[in-house]
Amino acid sequence: MIRLDSRQPIPSGLRGAVLALGNFDGFHLGHQAVVGAALDWARDEGRPCIVATFDPHPVRVFQPDAEPFRLTTLDQRQDLFEAAGADAMLVFHFTAAMAATPAEGWISDMLAAQLGAAGVVTGEDFTFGKGRGGNPRVLGEVGAGFGLRARAVPAVIEGGEPVSSSRIRAALKTGDCEAATRLLTRPFAIRHTVQHGDKLGRTIGFPTANLALGAYLRPRYGIYAVTGRLPDGRLLNGAANLGIRPSFDPPKELLEPHFFDFSGDLYGQEIEVALHHFLRPEAKFDSLDALTVQMQRDCDRARALLAGSGG
Repeated sequence: MIRLDSRQPIPSGLRGAVLALGNFDGFHLGHQAVVGAALDWARDEGRPCIVATFDPHPVRVFQPDAEPFRLTTLDQRQDLFEAAGADAMLVFHFTAAMAATPAEGWISDMLAAQLGAAGVVTGEDFTFGKGRGGNPRVLGEVGAGFGLRARAVPAVIEGGEPVSSSRIRAALKTGDCEAATRLLTRPFAIRHTVQHGDKLGRTIGFPTANLALGAYLRPRYGIYAVTGRLPDGRLLNGAANLGIRPSFDPPKELLEPHFFDFSGDLYGQEIEVALHHFLRPEAKFDSLDALTVQMQRDCDRARALLAGSGG
């Protein structure tokens, strides 16, 4: 899939596209409905479909000290958009100057002139431009003067409530992986490069791959049943500690998956670890023997849960 940069000219073959516009962090059921509507519209008219996202997230610009909250990286979103069928991903590099641009300027300069979009699809609650002055109604009214059509997709309701990224974040913070998976249509997953650690796990028979959490939301600290996808596409089952490892000093915030029946070298490789089930909170143990016994119990439970859910 082509990744486009909003600061660069758009290839001529992608002008006249239908654009799905939003943050799309998580690419949950609601986001999928917006992109699906854009894809259907584009196919009906024989046009390309571009999914536009923002990086950094506007919250990071307005609240630079906000705690980590991302559900996906750009690379993950690109893979998800491609799997959905989009022709390209457009990254709007969000800045204070962009935030200060009036909605009318957004429509005339960015969407119409720069992108040459024929149509734009958003969620019904999407806002943009200075002071959040733009919304689907403004997009349709102002866009009409530039030959730009607009459509808005209503929220997807699940369990009597709209599906939202904030709802998914709340579920993950309580360790409710099943709810997050239902709303995302896949488990929440952290993708990073495996780094060298202190290698304590291998001394007690549970070698781990150490991943930094970066800008990702911090789910509830604890032990999880996980799967790991390797660069070659292999999918491994495992159990992971996500947190600060209270039994070891100094505390170090990491995601540490132990993959069952695997002995390869993963250092320096990018892997993706998906959280399927929360097993228990982190705990401090009085001895390595006690920790080892509990880790074996955790692994046995994770094996059983992952076997029951098909991984």
